[in-house]
Amino acid sequence: MLTRKQKELLILIRDRLARDGIPPSFDEMKEALGLRSKSGIHRLITGLEERGFIKRLPHRARALEILRLPESAERKDDRGLRRDLSCFAAEMPGTKISSYNVTLPLYGRIAAGTPIEAISDPRDQVEVPVSLLAGTKGSFAAEDYYVLEISGDSMIEAGIMDGDRAIIRRADTADDGSIVVALVDAQEATLKYLERRGGRIALKPANQRYETQIYEPQRVKIQGKLAGIIRKY
Repeated sequence: MLTRKQKELLILIRDRLARDGIPPSFDEMKEALGLRSKSGIHRLITGLEERGFIKRLPHRARALEILRLPESAERKDDRGLRRDLSCFAAEMPGTKISSYNVTLPLYGRIAAGTPIEAISDPRDQVEVPVSLLAGTKGSFAAEDYYVLEISGDSMIEAGIMDGDRAIIRRADTADDGSIVVALVDAQEATLKYLERRGGRIALKPANQRYETQIYEPQRVKIQGKLAGIIRKY
């Protein structure tokens, strides 16, 4: 049995992984659960890990993996996913769906460091859990998503590693602080935090060894926002 706070934390981690691809920080967990110190979060995470609900991944910042959910949450999610799949099938009848997975185009490698040449043609396809697309927000369309393979280590402090596969939701705008795919000078693509600074665009890494790149707004085109991360071990 889990305590109320343990359940709240587990659902919070699940929802943030589905929405952003990375779990919340300890400060965000502390604020969301109304705790006074991070030590309380440490105890909750340890308890969830000991009970087999989550797994901490060593040597990686903010790296948590959900292994299972409480039975009540699983039943609720299952009903929600079935509704999402019904909406999805009506919108995209030709799309392959199997065991709550959907097949998305894999467009190749994108830099999480210095921008590299953009790849516009899919080279392969990859199966992605529907939960990483729909999350808890209802129906979706798979045509709004694609996958890129990460090259480089400039986003490691956001839990994004070399070789990870990033699920991207197509978008041409994003709020400050979002992790975005940015196309620079119509030929180079990179994955970075987006910031607007005095009429200019800053593409900010999550690794102190790399510098923030500043561009005139006409040089940068937003091509999508990070929706999730797939990692192989």
